[in-house]
Amino acid sequence: MQTKPATTAFLELIQQNKRIIFKICHAYCKDRREHEDLAQEIVYETWRSFGSYDKGYRFSTWLYRIALNVAISYYRKEEKYKHIIPFPEEHLVEFAEEKEGQAASERFSLLRDFIQSLNEIDRSIMMLYLDEYAYREIAVIIGISETNVATRIGRIKEKMRTRFSNPSKPDHGTE
Repeated sequence: MQTKPATTAFLELIQQNKRIIFKICHAYCKDRREHEDLAQEIVYETWRSFGSYDKGYRFSTWLYRIALNVAISYYRKEEKYKHIIPFPEEHLVEFAEEKEGQAASERFSLLRDFIQSLNEIDRSIMMLYLDEYAYREIAVIIGISETNVATRIGRIKEKMRTRFSNPSKPDHGTE
């Protein structure tokens, strides 16, 4: 049986996992042109590293790790990114309550603002957590220990409790 050429296999995997790239670009860039630049950089770095892909991991886990590392580097390099980059709202819509009215809209805004206030690592952890990745997978993707992931998520949840129990008080102590 003949195997697929590496290029064909790579392109198929990228196509199957393009949602990951799309989400990360929206989390770290503000406009469409920047999304496209970052997406190209992510695909390039993924292709460059494709020979070292360990099939013991899911491709999506491996891609998340590369994409987040590229995005964080991209974010840090660009002087124009000194402000908070919006967290992709499609994550929040999935987790917002399905109630109509002003109260639900206000809660959604508070949650979005909270996630936007997180540092880039915690924002990445929350993106993966909301995508229902296991702590072990988040640890592999981010490059920290599983215990550190659990600790960070616990701290983020505690900050959320504090913030939402007193929504008028801004949380400037985000790590």
